[in-house]
Amino acid sequence: MIRGEPLLRRFRALSRLCIEIGNQHVRCVRTFSVTDAINALRPFYLAVHPDFFGQHPREREMNENSLKKLNNHLQCLQHPGHRAPQPTKLTFYVRETAGNAGAAQGMNTPGFRAVSFTLQTQDLLGTVVNILKSCCLSIDHIQGSKAAVDSPHQNGSISFSRPIKWDKTYYTFTGYRDPEEELDSSRQLEPTLGWRKSWGIAHRCSQLHSLSRFAQQNSAILHNIKGCTLIFAEHSGMNAAGQIMLGTVDVHQHWTNLLERLPTYYDLHSQLCMLEERISFLLGDVELIYNEDLQPSMMLEDYYRMLKTFHQSLVVSRPLFHPRSLKGLQMILEKGSSAPTLLKTGQLRVPITCDPSALQWFILSHTRTARTYLRKEEELKIQQEKLIKVCIEQFFLKRLYKEQSVSSEQMVESCKRLLEEPTELPRMHLCISHFYSVLQDGDLCIPWDWKQ
Repeated sequence: MIRGEPLLRRFRALSRLCIEIGNQHVRCVRTFSVTDAINALRPFYLAVHPDFFGQHPREREMNENSLKKLNNHLQCLQHPGHRAPQPTKLTFYVRETAGNAGAAQGMNTPGFRAVSFTLQTQDLLGTVVNILKSCCLSIDHIQGSKAAVDSPHQNGSISFSRPIKWDKTYYTFTGYRDPEEELDSSRQLEPTLGWRKSWGIAHRCSQLHSLSRFAQQNSAILHNIKGCTLIFAEHSGMNAAGQIMLGTVDVHQHWTNLLERLPTYYDLHSQLCMLEERISFLLGDVELIYNEDLQPSMMLEDYYRMLKTFHQSLVVSRPLFHPRSLKGLQMILEKGSSAPTLLKTGQLRVPITCDPSALQWFILSHTRTARTYLRKEEELKIQQEKLIKVCIEQFFLKRLYKEQSVSSEQMVESCKRLLEEPTELPRMHLCISHFYSVLQDGDLCIPWDWKQ
């Protein structure tokens, strides 16, 4: 037994090395997700999207066909259990920009260049990098993920062509953790949970118990929600922000049907993001935002139809804006036929039925004021966070927060008055609102312009 101890120590040391190798492999395997791939390819989509080739039908048709083949290839890579996709050669016409003007393969049309490449890698990151490099587009925004995959063994360690795979009995005998089991656990990322309304603790606990029972009975489809945001709300579906809505009055079968359709929702959400990019391009790079604090809640399908209607009106009668001249401005779209307005928080609120020529005049005449409002709002938010922290420390509050309908300016004024008044609020949850009330959980609500 004594002579065998050095051998056992070496065996355990080798075991730790193998586990580290396996863990490094696990980390690099889950470095790049499907969502990362869609976001990383946005510069490519903007450079080749058929909507920008309306006056060049031949190039437009070529890009449409190539995009279909590319999407099919990416779909295959999303499902590793399916048959590996065959190498596919694609040709795109890429719009010339300052960042990709060099290394053109041939200028067939002024302002465009033809780019051909072959999809032959079997992983998402490699495919994305190949596409961007072939089109002379920057890969800086994914360089960190690329480094994690290209060089998973750094700091002088040895690089292996494949990870060592041990029999399950090895982990049972040594007590070490199985990297494959850790990978499976990492794939079951806990989703972020939230509530649409200010429900009490009892109501929230009831919904969590319901979700727990649902998870135990439907574990097979929970992989669709890893890393997502779940919101308990009135109806089931996906909202315009890409959050999964679980209707509190729906039975579990409704939740099951929703989760089974999530891949379709993800595809629609990616189309929505591309539509926002095209609208932004037509409006001088103004940022199109969806904020439930500033506009009514909308489901994904309704918001997509609204954006599509607005985009079609812009394409027919294009307003004239210099490229990137409106960068930094924010726009909120809404239904109805009201006149466009400028919010005190700096956002341009525009109805989708607004005439493009009237929209152009409105934006140009309010650009300077909108930028001033945005800077002021940013300063107020910073000041608000500092004052909340001071109030919590001075009055020993457990929590200090505001309702969504209370502006940052109103919250700042209320916090300043609290600090000026000799008030005792020990160990309390205080909510700044528009009226006096006590919530179900005991939170005390006071109006922002409260009276002593």
